[in-house]
Amino acid sequence: MSTEPTLTDLSAAVLARGGELRAGGTDTTARQRSGIAPGPFTDLDAAGSLRGCTPLPGGGLRIGALTTLAALAGDPRVRSGWPALAVSAGTAATPQIRAAGTLGGNLLQRNRCWYYRNPHFSCLQKGGSGCPAREGDHHFGVVSGDGPCVAPHPSTLAMALLTYDAGAEVHGESPRPVAELYGDGDRLHRADHLLAPDRILTAVLLPPPLPGERAACHRATSRAHGEWPLVEATARLALDGATVTHAAVAAGGVARVPLRLPEVEAALIGREATPEVLADAAATVLARCRPLPQTGYKRTLFRDTVLEVLERAAAPAPTG
Repeated sequence: MSTEPTLTDLSAAVLARGGELRAGGTDTTARQRSGIAPGPFTDLDAAGSLRGCTPLPGGGLRIGALTTLAALAGDPRVRSGWPALAVSAGTAATPQIRAAGTLGGNLLQRNRCWYYRNPHFSCLQKGGSGCPAREGDHHFGVVSGDGPCVAPHPSTLAMALLTYDAGAEVHGESPRPVAELYGDGDRLHRADHLLAPDRILTAVLLPPPLPGERAACHRATSRAHGEWPLVEATARLALDGATVTHAAVAAGGVARVPLRLPEVEAALIGREATPEVLADAAATVLARCRPLPQTGYKRTLFRDTVLEVLERAAAPAPTG
């Protein structure tokens, strides 16, 4: 009778065979097809302990890393307690990918740079010595940060989780903030996260819900459906009357890492959510922008996308 492999077994298999771990396979399959991920792959599918949501003492929630995006988007607990995460999961990619793609896979996926994804180009991400996008076509590249690689981080869910100060649970290690999976971006010129190939992300840990939270997410894309965002943002606000008492804002598609935006939060907390205050808060992101020659358009798009989610989150809830 076959038995479910342990996480230690799966980790050891990667060390012994090389290659990489595979979750839902939506990213690894695409990279394998293009010839940049030859494998071998160690599948996590059999690890049933990595699926589903479990309440935590104090009101938090543990979400297994193999939980699909579709399951996250439709879970009533996530929708009511952590709406920014549910909405982000429900708007990422396409319905087909959301049905197969997993939380862990979304957090640890590789970037979408066409030079990295083309087997005929050498780049830092594949062990090369340079970034061909920097001197070539980089109009989808970063607008913030000055590291050697110019590919924006692709994880929508990481951006949303930053606004919750969520934790990442890794097999055999102490939990860490999700942000520590990526660091500040300086070390992400040869990878898109900082986990070793044999380390298994087992779950995400969410804190207790924020009562009365208002959340909004928005993706600015170059076409209507099934496109990776040029810029995306998530905002979580709590208001006492018109005064903002809590703000957590993050952005994606603009830097080598998903960005928490403390300057926006500081410009909101303790102030009334008037159109002028929201606009001034969104404009604070311009100071962190250092566009590449072809990404100057992202500077205003970054500001406007942040403003969009602030306006949505601050708007009165519909009645009736």
